Amino acid sequence: MEPDLELVQVRNDQSFKVWSHGYPYRTVRWHFHPEYELHLVTSTEGGRYVGDHIGPFCAGDLVLVGPNLPHNWISDVPTGKTIEERCLVLQFTGDFMARCMATFPELGFMQPLLTEAFRGILFDDDVARRVEPLLRDLLTALDGRRIALLVQILDIIGHADARQSLASIGFQPDSSAYLSTTTNMVLQYIGRNFVRDLNEVDLAKLARQSVSTFSRSFRKHTGMTFVQYVNSLRIELACQHLSQDDLTITDICHEVGFNNVSNFNRRFLAVKGMPPSKFRNMRRDGRRFASAA
Repeated sequence: MEPDLELVQVRNDQSFKVWSHGYPYRTVRWHFHPEYELHLVTSTEGGRYVGDHIGPFCAGDLVLVGPNLPHNWISDVPTGKTIEERCLVLQFTGDFMARCMATFPELGFMQPLLTEAFRGILFDDDVARRVEPLLRDLLTALDGRRIALLVQILDIIGHADARQSLASIGFQPDSSAYLSTTTNMVLQYIGRNFVRDLNEVDLAKLARQSVSTFSRSFRKHTGMTFVQYVNSLRIELACQHLSQDDLTITDICHEVGFNNVSNFNRRFLAVKGMPPSKFRNMRRDGRRFASAA
């Protein structure tokens, strides 16, 4: 089965992404992305799939996945049961790491690890225990504190001797082939155009499917309806803008593709659990407290 493309959005006021999610979740599927991913399972056990590797996992499973390497963790959880937090995830681009190593030669120790990551790397339990509190701090850290925590994590995993490659040495991810599949072509198109007016009829034509077939296929592959998926991308972009002070909320509403502020507010509340004005105020408070610390 061909893997699905995951669109990783890094905010424009940040250089890497760190987040957590539960189970089930929309990204828990056979998928790939151009970014490196450090993936730590914090609860559940089940099956780990990385490239052509298949193996068991349990809490404390720490893996670095390289660019375009298909992967998935499937938890053994009874149908209908929900896990609030299944894993912590750190994602960054190869270009970002290349710039870091060019600016700070002291980070050169990371190059062998980044090369090995194209097969996926499993770290031992001790490394996972040392990394977990740093990843947790990263979830809420701001400004220079984020960079300091990232460097600590890189130092730990980059100097970890107890690690093993997962995919076989002959496994070669083929992102061009993955991207040629119908669903991934559609996801790429949405990723480039989600701030514009999009509708299922036009995308079904792009996929050469009926609207009903497209709708079922899209939900199967993303875990979301077309509207939910587009709105989630728009809300994430809105969060980037809300972290800055140069645009009003009305400006941001139209900038990310919504037609009216009331709809934007409803959608934002549904995704983030708070209105955009509160989100902006909390970000301001966070920056103020961080600068005062």
